[in-house]
Amino acid sequence: MGKLVVAGVDGSSSCRAAVETAAREAGRRVAGLRVVHAFGPLTRPMYSPPDPAPVEELMREAADHAHAVAPELEITHEVVHGGAVEVLTAESRTADLLVVGARGVGGFVGMLLGSTAVSLAAHALCPVLVIRGEPHESGPVVVAVDGSPQGERALEFAVAEAELRGAELLAVHVWQPDYAPAGTGVEAAERLLSLALAGFAERYPDVVVRQQVLSGEPREMLIESSRNAQVVVVGARGRGGFAGLLLGSVSQAVLHHAHCPVAVVRGRD
Repeated sequence: MGKLVVAGVDGSSSCRAAVETAAREAGRRVAGLRVVHAFGPLTRPMYSPPDPAPVEELMREAADHAHAVAPELEITHEVVHGGAVEVLTAESRTADLLVVGARGVGGFVGMLLGSTAVSLAAHALCPVLVIRGEPHESGPVVVAVDGSPQGERALEFAVAEAELRGAELLAVHVWQPDYAPAGTGVEAAERLLSLALAGFAERYPDVVVRQQVLSGEPREMLIESSRNAQVVVVGARGRGGFAGLLLGSVSQAVLHHAHCPVAVVRGRD
């Protein structure tokens, strides 16, 4: 089976940006692009019969926009009956990347991130790229490194993404002196970061990697690091996360407050 990028569309203001980004990501990966709209009871007024015409027009516009961004792509589109989370989680089983907007149709104005994006980041079986903020085209790919097994796949994704974009990789580890074992200095944090990155130089010789150990609160430090980034990559759950939480507090905060798109990568089950 060939590579595949899936874009979820719903007619929201962030939908166009999601399709555009998905087309670029598919082009970088030499992958096919599949545009999907979930059409169910929650997407239309109660007791109103379904009218396929607006949805079909939405899908045509999305596919046309994707073709305009990347004319060489093989693009398919489909309307799938069901809830957005259910449909797109099913799509993630065969996708290499799932791209969605930060807020969808019907989202409350005060919400920083839609419930669909949060749920998919926690449940999807492939990396999820949530389009938010303004990416800096010349900026780095930022990845959070915490030494956890769950973060290993996020780091792998980030290095590969940096290579695809021709971008620098900024690997960030946030050190918290107040929570470090007695007698442990910043050297331990620097060693953890170096060990996590060991071996990537040989596999990705064209990627320039910069390591940065920051001292402070992880959520604040990563959000600040996202200001000049093309994308920030986090694991779904990092070190210290409760087993029952599918999406850790740091990843949640970055999803809600980052200044650029956020990729959430689940660890291996």
